[in-house]
Amino acid sequence: MPDGPQDKLKELSDEAMVRIRSLQEKPDPRLIPKAVLQVGDDQKNILVVDTSRSRMYVYENQGGELKYQTDYYISQGRYGANKAKEGDQRTPIGVYYVNNRIPGPKLPDFYGTGALPLSYPNEWDKRNGRSGYGIWLHGTPSDNFSRPPLSSDGCVVLANPDLQSLYSTAEVGKTVVVISQHVQFVDKGEWNKQREAASAMLEQWQQSLENADGDKTLAYYSPEFRSAQGENLSTWYGRQQKSMNGARFTSVKLRDVSLFRYPGGPEDMIVSTFTQESAVGKSKNAIRKRQYWVKEGSQWKIIYEGNA
Repeated sequence: MPDGPQDKLKELSDEAMVRIRSLQEKPDPRLIPKAVLQVGDDQKNILVVDTSRSRMYVYENQGGELKYQTDYYISQGRYGANKAKEGDQRTPIGVYYVNNRIPGPKLPDFYGTGALPLSYPNEWDKRNGRSGYGIWLHGTPSDNFSRPPLSSDGCVVLANPDLQSLYSTAEVGKTVVVISQHVQFVDKGEWNKQREAASAMLEQWQQSLENADGDKTLAYYSPEFRSAQGENLSTWYGRQQKSMNGARFTSVKLRDVSLFRYPGGPEDMIVSTFTQESAVGKSKNAIRKRQYWVKEGSQWKIIYEGNA
């Protein structure tokens, strides 16, 4: 908390510098965030936060292509990014989903006109022992238009008008928030190339399931695989096979597929989320899944798979 006029002056100066820098470094709206490889048909918007710029970029899904809409000034954790444990007052780095909508009247004035809680800690956070909870996108108290760049307990804070704009379109379980320390942008040609490669990776896995080729399917999984329950690959895969009771898929289709290059993880890691529609004879089943893929040598391997 500021101790006096000098502290307040420094906070205003820090915010002004960040806002000026964001104007000077404003990305070309024709470029696309490198982390966003593919958005699902059911996803209207993608929110991309750059903690180094204290900025959020908003993109709209227009027929599978990202279109820049606007960007907002944001405040982050008092000690910056890379949250590791509860109470460290840092903002997490990763790919998160909006998992609730809380209107302003149900909140103390501190949170402004509303809040959008995020899915921190996600599967990758838990695997890496990151702790904490209550990471939200939220507004500011009624007597503040904005807050200094480094001032929250880990939440991403926006001015109330900006928060309200996000709140009006955010969808629980669908709106993705990618938080990165430094967002990289690529042109459409490079984006298409990377998207097609990631999509092909997932399609090959899906085809191995549909073809009931157990050895080929198993080859897509990393020796370092761990399930949500902490099972190793042998235990987890054996359980999957046992649940099939000797039956084989006659059809496997994937829909509403999203693919994101994961910020802050291994250099080459992709998180995929999709609905898997499977048929075994006349019996059909649909399940929402999430996978984390890592590149081991020249091969992409699944290091985590579970329900989303």
